[in-house]
Amino acid sequence: MKKRVPRICLVSSSGGHFEQLQKLKPLIDKYQGFMVTEKTKFNTESKYLMIQTDLKDKLMILKMFINFIKTIFIWIKEKPDFIITTGTMVAYPFYLLSIIFHKKFIFIETFGRANMPTVAGKKMEKHSDLFIVQWESQKKFYKKAIYGGCLY
Repeated sequence: MKKRVPRICLVSSSGGHFEQLQKLKPLIDKYQGFMVTEKTKFNTESKYLMIQTDLKDKLMILKMFINFIKTIFIWIKEKPDFIITTGTMVAYPFYLLSIIFHKKFIFIETFGRANMPTVAGKKMEKHSDLFIVQWESQKKFYKKAIYGGCLY
């Protein structure tokens, strides 16, 4: 019987987080993965696009609810085994489903925060199976952090 190839979901917000995550794109080809990011005016190579939001957005709760519903449909269709993220809001629904369905969750702290933790990192560290920081100086902010070097 042929063993099923693991499915990888690479998910992050747009901008620098997504730019970092794209460095892991070879994993998609090797493991039949897919990318998820936010819809912006810039073109991306992402298979799925979510609604862009942040903590200061007045419609954040509504947008997060819509993104969560979209995430459920993506999850059912794609059946990911591993979720890898560099953050932030768009990754939360995938993080929650990885906990519910006992899938591996890998968080890579953003390169842009060498001297302070991120809200996403602090929240998602608890249930991360692997928590990677890109700066040695970031290790002091997280109990589970391992230094993995930078993605650039």
